Amino acid sequence: MKKIAVHLAEGFEEIEAISIIDVLRRAEFDVTVVSMNKSMEVNGAHEITVKADILFEELDYDNIDMIVLPGGMQGSANLKAHSGLREQILNFDDIKKPLAAICAAPMVFGNLGLLKEKQATCYPGFEDELHGAIITGEAVEKAENIITGKGAGVAIKFALKIVEKFKGKEIADDLAKKMIVS
Repeated sequence: MKKIAVHLAEGFEEIEAISIIDVLRRAEFDVTVVSMNKSMEVNGAHEITVKADILFEELDYDNIDMIVLPGGMQGSANLKAHSGLREQILNFDDIKKPLAAICAAPMVFGNLGLLKEKQATCYPGFEDELHGAIITGEAVEKAENIITGKGAGVAIKFALKIVEKFKGKEIADDLAKKMIVS
């Protein structure tokens, strides 16, 4: 079973985080919700508090198959500022392990130089943070080992792209049908 770590930093976008976690668990992935705080509780951008499964410092990344970053302006800035997370992302990219970010969070990958000459998308206004990327403006993009999404309104489609990456289009389409995603 693939193990996916969804990272929550203060100010994360709740719709994105919860949609991603829910869809991936419906697809029977082992999803670990990671707190970037010193406590298990993380406050979202709209004052919804979510309890994580584990603290960042406690997670063994050798056992993780994919890193996922929900957006939210403050949440993304906090993810970008976390040196330990940046190091793990670079380690994943070095060996082409999958990475995914939505909304403002693709800026974390952009600032690390991981999007150069790759198709990517993000929340409008953050394009300058995707240094060297080919900005498409599409809802969801997949380029090599990196998936990016535009924002809260496409969070389910973004999560389904992760399902497709690991389990194939047929299973992702079947899940979308069951969830009545058009």
